[in-house]
Amino acid sequence: MTHRRGEKPAISIQEHMAIDVSPGPIQPIRQISDYFPRYPRGVPPPAPVPAAAAAPPQVGHARPLCSAAAESEEKPERAGAAAGASPSPRRDEEPDVEGDDSDDSTTLGTLDFSLLYDQENNALHCTINKAKLPVPRYKKGLKPMDYNGLSDPYVKLHLLPGASKANKLRTKTLHNTLNPVWSETLTYYGITDEDMVRKTLRISVCDEDKFRHNEFIGETRIPLKKLKPNQLKNFNNCLEKQLPVNKTEEKSLEERGRIMISLKYNTQKSCLVVGIIRCAHLAAMDANGFSDPYVKTYLKPDENKKSKHKTAVKKKTLNPEFNEEFCYDIKYADLTKKTLEVTVWDYDIGKSNDFIGGVSLGINANGERLKHWFDCLKNKDKKIERWHTLTNELPGSLND
Repeated sequence: MTHRRGEKPAISIQEHMAIDVSPGPIQPIRQISDYFPRYPRGVPPPAPVPAAAAAPPQVGHARPLCSAAAESEEKPERAGAAAGASPSPRRDEEPDVEGDDSDDSTTLGTLDFSLLYDQENNALHCTINKAKLPVPRYKKGLKPMDYNGLSDPYVKLHLLPGASKANKLRTKTLHNTLNPVWSETLTYYGITDEDMVRKTLRISVCDEDKFRHNEFIGETRIPLKKLKPNQLKNFNNCLEKQLPVNKTEEKSLEERGRIMISLKYNTQKSCLVVGIIRCAHLAAMDANGFSDPYVKTYLKPDENKKSKHKTAVKKKTLNPEFNEEFCYDIKYADLTKKTLEVTVWDYDIGKSNDFIGGVSLGINANGERLKHWFDCLKNKDKKIERWHTLTNELPGSLND
């Protein structure tokens, strides 16, 4: 076939498909580690090659894109070495990401909360704000406990020493998050100045699991003596592993809740007026997690066994309000020989009632119980209200 000068030869479709259009052999893709080599421990990195000794690129051959990128990454290092800059720290001295797992202050998370002791109302307010971000490099928030890498966290409070069932408070559960924000206030009632000296608040963060036992994430403990009355104090503490509890001390000082009692000696009627106002944080005695509490009072010694008084039963509650008063006809001079015994019981149908806790007021008592009794004797015709701790010891005189 002849072609005119200046015309391009026509190529048939068969010839076009026969043309080898392969660009050449496929170049291997470089790994990210090729740009950041890790040298063996104790072996120094190779000396940088001077710019003059570097071979110029060959003409007519295009450099691979990955080689150009690698050279551009290496230029700042070479320039720094040529200028006499201080060498960068060795790679093996840098903190490893996996090594952070051994640091509880970062892997377990941090908790932001505030505490306020209301001295006038004998209340301790604990506001749980949020859990903050502990390890921003590769994971944020609390330590993930679920398979999806998230948690269903909640916070629970305990006052130590004391029975956990009697003084446990907890927040709501927030689902599928490592950065929970609760903004929830939990309140302990019946907190006295004596409690502020010897008590410690334990704050635990747990992961709720519907199909298995709830998992412990971390905890922090605050001695209440660090707080000043009526002054809000903010905390941002790292969560720690669960600390052991002294079982011997826990058992000997086991608490079953709090009770508010009022005492007043009426000079006109020559009688002692005992008021049972309310209880708080009672121990749960029933399987449903509650109790059916009522209160009994005795003025001992009771020769005629006529000093027993009993309140009404409050159904399914751990914080009952009674607001009932009982009168004991007694001379003022005889009060120094008497002891007021107050016990709280859980009412059960068809079986014996369960003892929750008790407290004794009188000259043989000590601490706040003795002070309450003396304040009643000093201030006639004046109602004196106090919170008292219920213990697990049943007064021996009640067994007869």
